[in-house]
Parts: sequence; structure tokens; C-alpha cells
Amino acid sequence: MIPIPTLQQTAEQLMAKAAIEIPEDYTVLLDDHRYPVAVRPEGGAYRIEFEAESRVATTDWQPGQALLRARVEQHVATVQIERLPGASFRILHGGVVRRAQVLSPRAAELLALMPEKKAPDTSRLLLSPMPGLLSSVAVTQGQDIKAGEPLAVVEAMKMENVLRAERDGRIARIRANPGDSLAVDQVILEFE
Repeated sequence: MIPIPTLQQTAEQLMAKAAIEIPEDYTVLLDDHRYPVAVRPEGGAYRIEFEAESRVATTDWQPGQALLRARVEQHVATVQIERLPGASFRILHGGVVRRAQVLSPRAAELLALMPEKKAPDTSRLLLSPMPGLLSSVAVTQGQDIKAGEPLAVVEAMKMENVLRAERDGRIARIRANPGDSLAVDQVILEFE
């Protein structure tokens, strides 16, 4: 005969599988500085260890709530938290906005090894500043242009937006035609 588990045994097995172990050690990246932080449950509170100091904090905050109210010893603070992609947060306290990342120590080590992504050089491109319809192109390939000269007209929300040259130069290539539907940052033309 095959033993049939009792409801109590089944519940205990499910609880054991569902138990999530919360790590205690973190690295907090705040304004490009790394701070090792340890957080350990202590009764109904948390012991926070940071830079050789240890404090006890209490809060009823849950992930997803916009406001964190915490008591650290005799001090009470309210912080607005907005979750960003990844393990990042935007934190607002006392009128100061900061970006923070909360990572495991190993993830912080690996992040420090990642090369910085450089923004592409768009100085030789005329990009559409908004989605819209390219009404006209006022220049031709090979034409010399002066700063302030109109280059193209983009129609968006029944408004015509004249795009002008920021500096003197020459048109290398026209990449969009009048009547084309443009996306934000779509290349209209290239400069030499």
C-alpha cells in the first residue's frame, strides 16, 4: 500500500519549498560609491551594519510601496522610493533625489568590471526630435550649409517644426525622403 501524506505533511513540504532565504550582505551603489551593508532580522526589527556602525531599524515597509517610514533608534525618516529597471531605485528624501542600486557583493564586483557604455557620436547626424511626418528637406547632398540655415521640416501634431543647422558644414547624405513617417531619433541626414 502506498502511504498517502496527510494534509499537515503536504502543507509542511510546500512551506519548506516556498521558504525563501533572504541574503544578509549587500553592496549598495549610491551616486557611484560602493557601500557594503549587512541587514539581519532581529526580533521585529532589523540590525543594519554599515561602515563599522550597527543600528537597529524598524519599518512596516513592503516592496512595491512608494513610501518607506523607518525608525532608526530615536530618529524617524520617510523616504519616497521608486523602483527602476534592474535592482535600481530612485530615492527622494529631504528634497534630494538619488539613484541607488542594491546588489549582492559578487554582482557589485562583476558590475565594477563592466566597461562603461559610451553614448554614440551623433554630431554628424540630423535626428528627428519627435515622431512625425517629414514634410520637406531644404538641402541637397553635397550642399554647403551655414549655422541657422533650415535643413528639414517635421510635421507633428499639426505643427511644423523647422530643423536648423547647428554649425557650418556640408551635407554628406540624405537618409529620409519627404513624406516619410519618422520615429524619434531617426536619422534624416548626415553631415561630412
